[in-house]
Amino acid sequence: MHLSATYKLPKLSLSQIINMSIGFFGIQFGWDLQRANMGVIYHNLGADVDKIPYLFLAAPVTGLLVQPIIGYLSDRTWHPTFGRRRPYFFIGALLSSIALILMPYSSALWMAAGLLWVLDVFGNVAMEPFRAFVIDKLPPEQVNQGFIMQSLFIGLGGCIASALPYIFTNIFEISNIAAKGRIADNVLYAFITGAFFFFFGVLYTILTTKEYPPADIPHKEKVLASNKGFGSGFREIMEAITNMPQKMKWVALVQFFTWPGLFLMWFYYALAVAKNIFKGDDRGSIEAQKLFGEGKDFAGLTLAFYNVVTLVFAFILPLIANKLGRKLTHTICLTIGGIGLISIGFIHEKNNLFLAMTCIGIAWASILSMPYALLSDTLPAGKIGIYMGIFNFFIVLPEIIASFCYPYLMSNILNNNMMLAVQSGGLLMLLAGFLCLIGIKGKG
Repeated sequence: MHLSATYKLPKLSLSQIINMSIGFFGIQFGWDLQRANMGVIYHNLGADVDKIPYLFLAAPVTGLLVQPIIGYLSDRTWHPTFGRRRPYFFIGALLSSIALILMPYSSALWMAAGLLWVLDVFGNVAMEPFRAFVIDKLPPEQVNQGFIMQSLFIGLGGCIASALPYIFTNIFEISNIAAKGRIADNVLYAFITGAFFFFFGVLYTILTTKEYPPADIPHKEKVLASNKGFGSGFREIMEAITNMPQKMKWVALVQFFTWPGLFLMWFYYALAVAKNIFKGDDRGSIEAQKLFGEGKDFAGLTLAFYNVVTLVFAFILPLIANKLGRKLTHTICLTIGGIGLISIGFIHEKNNLFLAMTCIGIAWASILSMPYALLSDTLPAGKIGIYMGIFNFFIVLPEIIASFCYPYLMSNILNNNMMLAVQSGGLLMLLAGFLCLIGIKGKG
């Protein structure tokens, strides 16, 4: 049940919806910096190709543990000045920004991995309440618009973040080559810039957006008066999992097969482009190292491009969803994304990567909004934060499984071919689209 089922939430203006979404621009800036660059950072610090997935475990494990807890706590938080979700936005943004500043100064693999854990813990603290924030504040007829506005700012933040190393090298002539055990200067400047945007983007939303007090939201008084102990919280989370709505189970299954395609792209795409398409080698001759640097930066540019596509497509996605329904819209977008991932392995001319990234950008716009919109009329009032945290399980569990399975698959089946790993993620995304079509009832 949407929060406004018994209480009519006021409609917000476009500027108010923009204000409450700008924080996600900052958060996504941090996420995309790590997604586009951590594989290369780990590689520069000496990680073996087949071990890189292990080093990405920080995000899913912290998401698995942190998000339902933060969802539970934020449902029960209220301060007359700071609100319910906004304290979590602030704490998460501050500590994540510090981790972003320190990351490019990592001198050893353990240091980079440790900072990624910090970044992911507090990135999740900042991010999780943003999903509940939309349902807290918007009436049902504006929920699509709210989530899609988040998608727009996610696309904008991801676009700039992914392109930053390329921009610093090609416009400001900052070096993109690093000796073994070091991180290139263009990546260093990108992370420092990202820390600025992360913190101040979230701070802008905190300062410009107010939250409704508990008396204005049905059932919140009962929730806030409930036992706040750890045991009670754990029982409530487990009860919520046990009583998960049927529609949420199917949407969760779709998520479970959707996200490995994205994870495998983030694990391997930049390295695959640098090695397979640019024929670079960061341990080879000076010329091979130069090609490797150009390849990874170009990969970042194409990742930025799919975020541009996401940004543009977010404007028309509501029209498509209103006409076709959320279910069919999401099915089509996932199918297009899966085809895009598979096509990367057949590309030899670098500019054709933009075509593949167009497909992925279309899918990404839908992934960021349609699953949450599908859930908006399904979740029980007073437990939006908890259920959004639980829903995140089905994003992070496949990443944990991929992180443990793909080192073996890479060594023993895929012959350490990073491009094949990316393509296998495309097949899983196609499966997710099929499950969305057959499993979710009605138009969604």
